[in-house]
Amino acid sequence: MNFYQQQHEFYCGIDLHAKNLYACLIDQSGRKHLHRNFRCSAPERLFNQLRAVKDRLVVGCESTFNWYWLADLCGQYQIPFLLGHAHYMRCIHGGKTKNDKIDSEKIAYLLRGGNFPLSYAYPKEHRATRDLMRRRSHYVRRRAEAMAHIRLLGMQHNLPPIAGSLDVKKNRIGLAEQFSDPSVRMSVTIDLQTIDDHDRKIADLEKYLQRFAKIDDPNTYYRLRSIPGVGTTLAMIFMYEIGPVDRFGSVGKFLSYARLVRGQHTSAGKSYGSSGHKIGNPHLKWAFSEAALLCKRCCPQAKAWAEQIEQKHSKARSLTLLASKLGRAIYYMLKRQEAFDPTIFGKP
Repeated sequence: MNFYQQQHEFYCGIDLHAKNLYACLIDQSGRKHLHRNFRCSAPERLFNQLRAVKDRLVVGCESTFNWYWLADLCGQYQIPFLLGHAHYMRCIHGGKTKNDKIDSEKIAYLLRGGNFPLSYAYPKEHRATRDLMRRRSHYVRRRAEAMAHIRLLGMQHNLPPIAGSLDVKKNRIGLAEQFSDPSVRMSVTIDLQTIDDHDRKIADLEKYLQRFAKIDDPNTYYRLRSIPGVGTTLAMIFMYEIGPVDRFGSVGKFLSYARLVRGQHTSAGKSYGSSGHKIGNPHLKWAFSEAALLCKRCCPQAKAWAEQIEQKHSKARSLTLLASKLGRAIYYMLKRQEAFDPTIFGKP
């Protein structure tokens, strides 16, 4: 957990919602200068009141679904903007009474006291491309659901298993005609149309994203492609989800962000297990899990290293450690601006 501890003369806490925001402006001594509600449709009313102190001010809000426009507007007014980690800002939810007015005040005092838990405010320049990359994953999941539904219908009607993968278009020819019931046949036809439609969408998205990746940061993109088994899609996910690697103070913080390490809870010499498995970036966690499987398949050194671990533990454990090993490798690759070195699997 990282806290913002830089001192300013003024602090503005904002409780942001879809239509309204509640702002609380305090100074270093804790005296309130502004505490009222504003409409999101007219944010200039708030920023006109902040204009006089903008050079001595920092603005913070909790990470909600709609923080983009507020961060961009703060950038236009040249006001430092901080994004609060929603999971860690528990103290604004723990009171007997909770409302927008109280929440905005608590956020302001967290900023003033150096206890504001930071989340990463992704830069505006590449934010939309990263979100489009995530949208691609949505279409891939919908396509996979349609394929799974077709196989499920085949099992329900005791039909022979479908030969080959449904990813291949020729394996989908004539599937609907195998079902005698007209309603089931209609359901399969709709699933097949969904798969065809999503194939086109995904192909168009990948061409578009690949073009932008080569423009945004070609060195990083091709450096990530040097990892055995990592193709265009995984390289783009790593590139846009990691962002500038300098934002991580150490390799440990990077691994924690990618959900590749576990935390420990101890007290008085006793261990109470670990928690927080889902704190971090789920897209990076998925990408590293996929990369570990593909690297083991394509890189002899990685395969030998994983099999050594598997003899002592299990296959699942070996893949987990391989994903963590790849995480360390990618961190130092990007930090040192080097290509992937498979000899890392021969090092302890």
